[in-house]
Amino acid sequence: MTNIPTDLLRTLVAVVDLRSFTKAAVMLGMSQPAVSAQIKRLQFLLSEGLFDRATQGVSLTPHGEAVVGHARRLLSINDQIVGLRNSGMRPELVIRVGTPSDFVASMLPDTLARFRSRWPEVSYTVHTDFYEPLIRQLRGGDIDVMIALSETKPHDARHFRSQDVVWVRGAGTHFDPHRPVPLVSYGDPCTYHRLAVKILRSAGLEWESVFTGPSLNSVNNAVAAGFGVMAITRNRAITMGMTVWDDGPLPKLPDLYSGIYVREGGPNAIYDQLADEIATVVYRAPEAPANVAFNRMTVRVATSAA
Repeated sequence: MTNIPTDLLRTLVAVVDLRSFTKAAVMLGMSQPAVSAQIKRLQFLLSEGLFDRATQGVSLTPHGEAVVGHARRLLSINDQIVGLRNSGMRPELVIRVGTPSDFVASMLPDTLARFRSRWPEVSYTVHTDFYEPLIRQLRGGDIDVMIALSETKPHDARHFRSQDVVWVRGAGTHFDPHRPVPLVSYGDPCTYHRLAVKILRSAGLEWESVFTGPSLNSVNNAVAAGFGVMAITRNRAITMGMTVWDDGPLPKLPDLYSGIYVREGGPNAIYDQLADEIATVVYRAPEAPANVAFNRMTVRVATSAA
């Protein structure tokens, strides 16, 4: 019988999920040559190639697809066994999750429910806040898993990915280049708001807050009503049916980093597994809501010489 070490399978799944040997190495805390060596060892044990070398990037062979599917199930069972040990067989484990408010109202509940179907002893408390308070709570041990956006590349996230940030506007939004840019946002502590203000200032443009809302639905409705423009990730804009303003006169926004963090200590195998499941949802391709058609708007406006 050939026994396959689970660390080799975990490396394979990381490479496939992140579509990169380099990113997998960063996530796993290994060097890229070490990742390549583990993949080579796994292919040696299986006596068959896993990756299609005829295509660019990370592309699996049919055999590789089958191996990855089985590997996910095996790793899930492994992590559940380890989690039982780390949780001390407690009758209930409360996982404290910190997240932006808009994430709570969209994809997070379904992910938590699916996770609890396999871990019936787990329950949750979900706390919403902005990035700086959340990261302080994570490092202070007040929350266990955190989902947040940051302007700088995170060095301690279990998963992270750059996110394209765009301007969105409503069909009736009036833009006057001789007046301050009307901004819709969650307010000053919001990463979106801070990024928008920084980029407008660097471009020499004035701005004014015309609508500050507490939730994604509130700011989405404000943008749709024509209050003003808003900075938001492209994925979130598509999911919410917002109109992306790629060809407008406003300066291009830089990427933000979406990170999923796990605190040190506690039953980390369970926290890590939940973080991994959240990552599969956060980083999948966005889907437009039903009955919403997306049309890029071509808006021609006069801009000042400055």
